[in-house]
Amino acid sequence: MGASMELHAVKEHGSPGSKNSVDEVGKTPHVIESELPSADQRDAQALARLGKKPILKRRFSFIAMLGFTCTVLVTWEVIPIIYATGLTNGGTAGFAYSYLFALVGSLSIFTVLGEMASIAPTSGGQYHWTYMLAPASCRKFFSYIMGWLVICGWQALVASSAYLSANLILTLVTMNNPGYSPTQWQGTLLYWALMALAIIVNLYSSTILPKLEFFILALHILGFFAFLIPMVYLSPQKATSTEVWTQFNNGGDWPTMALSVFVGLIGSVFANNGTDCAVHMAEETRGADYVIPWCVVATSVLNGLLGLGTLLSMLYVTPDIEAVLDSPTGQLGFPFMQVVLDSVGSYAGATVMISIVIAMFVFAVIAFLATASRIVFAFGRDKGLPFWQTMATVHPKTAIPNYAIYIITGVACFVGVINIGSATAFNIILSIGISSLYSSYTITELLLLWRRVRGDIRKPSEMSGYTWQANELVWGPFHIPGVLGIALNAFAVCYGTIVIIFCFFPSMVNPDAAHMNWACLITAAVIFFAIAYYLIYAKKVYQGPVVEIAPYQIS
Repeated sequence: MGASMELHAVKEHGSPGSKNSVDEVGKTPHVIESELPSADQRDAQALARLGKKPILKRRFSFIAMLGFTCTVLVTWEVIPIIYATGLTNGGTAGFAYSYLFALVGSLSIFTVLGEMASIAPTSGGQYHWTYMLAPASCRKFFSYIMGWLVICGWQALVASSAYLSANLILTLVTMNNPGYSPTQWQGTLLYWALMALAIIVNLYSSTILPKLEFFILALHILGFFAFLIPMVYLSPQKATSTEVWTQFNNGGDWPTMALSVFVGLIGSVFANNGTDCAVHMAEETRGADYVIPWCVVATSVLNGLLGLGTLLSMLYVTPDIEAVLDSPTGQLGFPFMQVVLDSVGSYAGATVMISIVIAMFVFAVIAFLATASRIVFAFGRDKGLPFWQTMATVHPKTAIPNYAIYIITGVACFVGVINIGSATAFNIILSIGISSLYSSYTITELLLLWRRVRGDIRKPSEMSGYTWQANELVWGPFHIPGVLGIALNAFAVCYGTIVIIFCFFPSMVNPDAAHMNWACLITAAVIFFAIAYYLIYAKKVYQGPVVEIAPYQIS
């Protein structure tokens, strides 16, 4: 059903001034006739409230986006990967309790994130929200720094997922061939091959990617049962509940056991991190202001529970933790492979089960690349990056930001070269993943808490008959009102602060260079670079999110 939509001229910064932009003040507003269906009209209207024109195609439904976010989170698949981390600092009991804390904390973080996505469903995500929520005197500066933090964080996650996938494959080969010793150059070649697969799928299979997510979601859920049931049922030995829930370990030699548990918490945080991928795909999702928040919450709950099931199952089938950590696969960083092998007693069976985990990580590389490229596209569209005109370009037929995909892939492949010479240097670069993203979550949610306590965010009912200006603070359809919303927001900020503090801790006291946590250094380097570039050049160009079109009048 068609509709006539009137665009009201609102003078805002950053308007391109082209024929597709809003009129100058004093002139008659555009009246654009459209034959869009009501759902498409509503999505275009939501973007117009943010001053944006629809450029990307909306291919994702709720289920397709749920599959996409589950692919990125891969929580139950990550639990085996972080198994050594949690057992070293925390032991079985510390691992279990810290995971429960991370599950609740992550759910609070991403629920509040869902509220912001409902207010402003844009691919820009955190940097756009920072501009909307921060004080007018500093919002442009903080928004710019936030953009660089989010991009670097997701760039690190792209590289990390490909690196983990490559090492998983090599370790699986080692398990089946005890005489084989993987080398770093072999890992880098596999890493490049996985990045090549990811860019091919993102560039040439964009139209079928949402349909592919249905298959991946099914594999994610069915694979959980295919992995757990044989491992638990066939395991010859099982730990007692007393051993699982009361045995702590301080493998990092920290002054207190509590401190050791909090250091080990970061593994559980990593397993539940990345749900904001849905936010950055918002402009390709139908009904984004409603679908994205519920996808974020549903993914956090579903993956969190599957991860809890995997963790408890593995803890109960690992009676001898030291033997698992000292096994050949344990020495390579993946003791879970020995746990699976010991449980099923068959190399073929263990290989099939482990291959499910590897397959999900390969799919995750594809989704990570898609997410990271949309952030680069959005920040380029708002003139936040060098060569922003190129970064903001989309393919005329597929409506995919090809150049953004090239940039993310190119940087990831370049970083992979470093792994040939030094795995330590490579891991130093990747260490920014959690620190930068959680900084972006916590800062934006702190700003949201400040605004909601002040009562600066209006209800939709208060906007009836009002001519909207771009980036108005108005609650979306997903909102937790009143004291409950404030309490949840405050808890999310506290949890995010705890994560930020401990993500800078090394895994042990007095670490050497190979075991040092360089996240603090790399995060600071990104911030200092962003500040320097802003002061030298970007402040002349970046004026916050560019207003391309005037908001609709809501009647």
